Amino acid sequence: MLFAVLSGFILAAFVPWLFRRFGELTSKLLAILPAALFAYFLTFLPSVTEQGPQLLTYDWVPSLGISLNFWLDGLSLLFALLISGIGFFVVVYAGSYLAGKADQRKLLMYLLAFMAAMLGVVLSSNLMAMFVFWELTSITSYMLIGYYHEKESSRRSALQGLIVTVGGGLALLAGIIMLGMIAGTYEIREILAQGSALQAHPLFGATMFAIILGAFTKSAQFPFHFWLPNAMAAPTPVSSYLHSATMVKAGVYLMARLQPTMAGNETWMMVLTGFGAVTMLLGAVMAVTSTDLKKILAYSTVMALGTLTMLVGIGTEAALVAAIVFLLGHALYKGALFMAAGTIDHETGTKDVRELGGLRKAMPYTAAFMSLAALALAGVPPFFGFIGKEMMLAGVLSSPWAALIAFMALLTSIFIVACACLIAIKPFWGNLKETPKVAHEAPLGLRLGFTILATIGLIFGLIPSLVTPLVTSAVNAISGGTIESVDVSLWHGINLPLMISVTALVLGYLLFKKWDSLGSKVSHAKPLLGYGPERGYDIFMDNLVKFAKWSTVKLQNGYMGNYILTIFITTIALVGYAMFTKVGFHWEVDFSDVTIKDLGVSILILAVITYACTTPLRLGSVAAIGALGFSMALIYVFFSAPDLAITQVLIETLTVIMLVLVLFKLPKFQKLSSSDTRWRDCAVAIMFGVMMATLLLTAVNFAMPGGISDYLIENSYPIAKGRNIVNVILVDYRALDTLGEIFVLSLAAIGVTAMLRTKKEQ
Repeated sequence: MLFAVLSGFILAAFVPWLFRRFGELTSKLLAILPAALFAYFLTFLPSVTEQGPQLLTYDWVPSLGISLNFWLDGLSLLFALLISGIGFFVVVYAGSYLAGKADQRKLLMYLLAFMAAMLGVVLSSNLMAMFVFWELTSITSYMLIGYYHEKESSRRSALQGLIVTVGGGLALLAGIIMLGMIAGTYEIREILAQGSALQAHPLFGATMFAIILGAFTKSAQFPFHFWLPNAMAAPTPVSSYLHSATMVKAGVYLMARLQPTMAGNETWMMVLTGFGAVTMLLGAVMAVTSTDLKKILAYSTVMALGTLTMLVGIGTEAALVAAIVFLLGHALYKGALFMAAGTIDHETGTKDVRELGGLRKAMPYTAAFMSLAALALAGVPPFFGFIGKEMMLAGVLSSPWAALIAFMALLTSIFIVACACLIAIKPFWGNLKETPKVAHEAPLGLRLGFTILATIGLIFGLIPSLVTPLVTSAVNAISGGTIESVDVSLWHGINLPLMISVTALVLGYLLFKKWDSLGSKVSHAKPLLGYGPERGYDIFMDNLVKFAKWSTVKLQNGYMGNYILTIFITTIALVGYAMFTKVGFHWEVDFSDVTIKDLGVSILILAVITYACTTPLRLGSVAAIGALGFSMALIYVFFSAPDLAITQVLIETLTVIMLVLVLFKLPKFQKLSSSDTRWRDCAVAIMFGVMMATLLLTAVNFAMPGGISDYLIENSYPIAKGRNIVNVILVDYRALDTLGEIFVLSLAAIGVTAMLRTKKEQ
């Protein structure tokens, strides 16, 4: 399982080499991985549906309670099959879509890494491990959305998606940490086992809102929905993968996964149901008012994500069953529709429905299968999309707010039916319109994905029993129940959901017939949308940049003295506040142990400091600084720290030598600051010195727990074979920290070397 999850990252690293070796054949070879993963996960289907969840454990950071545990139940298996299965078609599609382009390898690398990250999200049993993969999806999606990096719109959309999702990720991290504190574990299965008992904890409210915020930003819920349509700046293979089976459903996955713990909480139900319903209706309205094929599909995805969030929020058995069925149906038809839309764009040079028409003769194959997928989107029987829509309406009717939400669902369905007609009829029927490219049927690599996905949607609709065991297992995973079998069937009799569905089909088609005449009226209202959440994001980013410029001018102004002054004043304020309010002063000064040599060195230090600050001679100041360092080395010797003394002597010697060598390059001492400035600096320096002395005296006299100190003293020699405890701490107990310091110093040395080698005029 570990290799299955990480294999995408591993193979991505070899993509450049594979392209050099196999050329255009590489994309077909790469598609073997998701196909193999799909087959691998399919082998778990009998055991998961019949025996229950499967757990596979790999320790990662045991001391922090973090492990790479993979938990395969109905929900995670459903997502894993969608991610790997649709991933296969997307990789094949990407190879044909970008055939002959040199940067094709880059897209395929990102796609494989993205697939691996998504598998990690849905299969991780540990919340911390899941969060790592969660953030990897944000990073890889940023690279995918910004694939056309030479375009400003692509860069902007990629950054927007990254900021929104990573910002939500920070909230999610806080929620995960608090949830771990409440439950005493980060293991999802152990958290779910505690059920709703966690809701009594005082931190539960804050935990819940942090998790909701993280999920909402990821799954584009209002008011964070705007980043998703803008992600259409990415190539079509990316859009198809993002919208059908991967990142945008990660938030829905998280909400569904934690449903057993959150179930019954009124705030959870109201927030998810309310925001989900608003997102659902808003997405449908925006979809039907768009003219770009990809934007229509993108906003319909926003609609679907809102629907799924709403169903999870309602939380009844009917709603949870509907959520799983709707999720599966949406993945199938949305993946097919995006690939078909990309094929039209690829072969005609445009994706504006107003510029398309009559393509059924030039692209009959694409027309047929895009129509099949569009019928599933509209919820026409006998497609699986019809079953999903009927069950969604049944779930809505089980809500405490059934009347209001059912009305919103009816409006949504009407708009989505109109969208389905728009993408299935407008491009293919009517008179043939002139397009930037002469339209012709696409190659097999572009047609394979939407052909099979659309066909599967029809097969599942005709024989829903094929998916009933998996749906049942997934519903049990998110409900915490033990349902033997859910009723996933094409015909439920003449009932209210069916009547709503038929009404939506009729009114949606009538709306489509009026679409051209309504277009001009709707276009006048479009500017109002500029005052929505995206405008708020733009204002926030503009002000953030302005603040960054202002703070840079004020803080990073190029004057080293100001930097030091700021650091000193801030440190004095923070440490002083902590000392007065939290720690207090617990020290006594005992001069009985002070010897003549200690007093002599102390007087010497004061003398050389005074001389260094007052002498007008540059060489004298350098000598005084060196004497100060050697005096400190004497103190180390007096207190039996020869290693520190040797280090101090070496540092001071090198410092003095370097200063003397560059002395003739330095300006002569001048009084460039006013008397008031010098007195201010003197006061700050004295305050900082007093603070450090007070802090050290307090630390020495403060009764601290002896566990760590005792452990270091007792084990430094037996385990680390070192008698100098400080050295042992640096090279053994804090080895990673020391490595980081070495790395920083190395970078500084490289930077200085590069600067010294730069020509003077540069």
